[in-house]
Amino acid sequence: MRVLVINPGSTSTKIAVFEDGTSLLEKTIRHSSEELKDFKRIIDQYDFRVKVIETELNANGFKLEDFDAFVGRGGLLHPIESGTYRVNEAMVQDLKECRYGEHASNLGAIIAYNLGEIAKKPAYIVDPVVVDEMEPLAKYSGLKGIERKSIWHALNQKAVARRAAKDLGKKYEEVNLIVVHLGGGISIAAHKKGRTVDVNNALNGDGPFAPERAGGLPTISLVDLCMSGKYTYEEMKKLLAGHGGLVSHLGTNSAMEVEERIKKGDTYAKLVYEAMAYQIAKTIGEMATVLKGRVDAIVLTGGLANSSMLTNWIKEHVSFIAKVLIYPGEDEMRALLEGTLRVLKGEEKEKIYERI
Repeated sequence: MRVLVINPGSTSTKIAVFEDGTSLLEKTIRHSSEELKDFKRIIDQYDFRVKVIETELNANGFKLEDFDAFVGRGGLLHPIESGTYRVNEAMVQDLKECRYGEHASNLGAIIAYNLGEIAKKPAYIVDPVVVDEMEPLAKYSGLKGIERKSIWHALNQKAVARRAAKDLGKKYEEVNLIVVHLGGGISIAAHKKGRTVDVNNALNGDGPFAPERAGGLPTISLVDLCMSGKYTYEEMKKLLAGHGGLVSHLGTNSAMEVEERIKKGDTYAKLVYEAMAYQIAKTIGEMATVLKGRVDAIVLTGGLANSSMLTNWIKEHVSFIAKVLIYPGEDEMRALLEGTLRVLKGEEKEKIYERI
């Protein structure tokens, strides 16, 4: 089975060709600000992105009719269950309209669907960021009308959770895990017997601060800042997601740069970086209470899991809860492939997206 995997990012398009699980091609195509400057909206980049994908495929001798399926990174949709979804017109319409938000990942399903239509083959998405398996209790906040939302790194978390369960000698549906995705945003989730019953909103909500995100903030101080007249609505949103966290304190989102500064004696950089680890550990503790202390393992993943400085600080706080497993980096391309293959092989039933 030959599958084309498509993962659009804000300044790149990643593609991969797999045949029976073996990688035949993996390529990250970078897009300069000059190339993207004339596109007012993400959806306007569609033709540009398709062209660079087709150019790369042709250069490597692949034709659309060679593929058995296409899979794209899932975008911002209404909350849905975990799983592999067949891309349909309802999904494409919601993504084109940016009905639930605008993000480069919206292009993934649209491109996969249209290429699949040409090749007369199915297109899928797997575990998009809006996967919602939160229990009702977890959604309540202290203000009626404001509900906690499930926006997190579902694709990588679910894939790594399955890997961790296998390494524990069990099935994903048999274990309780706390999975921590450490990236530009940080999501910490309680996985209870195959379902993610609670997770922080890693995009623009709560939880620890991250390289680019402010995380949970003292409420009145945030209200005061919003009402100060110093910032517009859009500027405030950017402060919370994009210019928050390490960027706010240290002017960079690069953990490598922060660690270099620490090695050179920057005590403030060390304090901020350790504070981020401290907040991550605190949220892991919260998720341990969600699982009533019955935790088979704490799993650290994502790009920042490569940082032994950060992971050691976290482990110092949480090792008493459960063993800590570390899977550095993220393999979204293979996670997308694996979800698709589970459907193609009949191991899992494809799900259908409906507009609401």
